Amino acid sequence: MADLKLIAMDDADLAVISAHVQDAVCKPAMFEYTPASRQFTLVLNRFSWDAAKNERKDSYQRHGSVLTFAGVNAVRTRGIERGSEEQVLSLLAVQFSADNAPAGTIEIVFSDGPILQLDVECIEVRLNDLGSAWETKFKPRHPLA
Repeated sequence: MADLKLIAMDDADLAVISAHVQDAVCKPAMFEYTPASRQFTLVLNRFSWDAAKNERKDSYQRHGSVLTFAGVNAVRTRGIERGSEEQVLSLLAVQFSADNAPAGTIEIVFSDGPILQLDVECIEVRLNDLGSAWETKFKPRHPLA
């Protein structure tokens, strides 16, 4: 399967990216905010939900990916140990709320409560896979209780 390359410029596009990064795992040490270029990047290991539909039940895939946000004016966190190599975060959703359209806040929500908030001038988000996939035996689960 070819490397995934997506761009989001509105809410509908962002929902597609959010679906593709659901259950990605990352560490705060792999976050980088560059105020001069107003860019925030997040390196993650993305679970390949699209490949999971076609794979054997005991074999799945993950991809190294980068999620890039442009036009970022400020970054806030809650429950995230900034710069940590130890904390592992499991991404649940990427969502946008407009404050003064097209400006607003992008929230990156992780399981068990941590949140990353980006104040942006507009939605401009890129998702790029960084190379070959690798096999994993573990498929993320979401208990209902």
